[in-house]
Amino acid sequence: MENTDLKVKNAVCCHKDGFNCAQAVFSTYAKELGIDHTTALKVSAAFGGGISRRGETCGAVTGALMVIGFRAGQIYAEDKAAKERTYELGKEFMKKFKLRNNLLLCRELLGHDISTPEGLKAIKENDLSDICNRLIKNSIEILDDLPSNP
Repeated sequence: MENTDLKVKNAVCCHKDGFNCAQAVFSTYAKELGIDHTTALKVSAAFGGGISRRGETCGAVTGALMVIGFRAGQIYAEDKAAKERTYELGKEFMKKFKLRNNLLLCRELLGHDISTPEGLKAIKENDLSDICNRLIKNSIEILDDLPSNP
């Protein structure tokens, strides 16, 4: 397993290459999760910009929640323990993310509503990638501190 600093570096590079925050976080864990990088990018593609540019839950958060689901998620209907474990890990992740960043919503974290033409224009004009890269870094650090096995 890659160390946290290398994961952060790879995820930030992915984001700088033009992928969204969810893709940057989730694809960084692809090999560890047993999926190919391309599949990880495709699965997480609609979650950027606070879920399809709606300004809702931050993509760095949704990408991390996908990692948690792949690590611990329920695959048998009767496996209620896995279901509960996944929810607990997700809640723990979001609590820690919120402690670090005070917020979970993309539009609040960026200070602009990406779901509006004006907000999207402001985000592009003001290059807020430093904020996104910090949130990506936070997500990976928190993920790597969570238990990875159910």
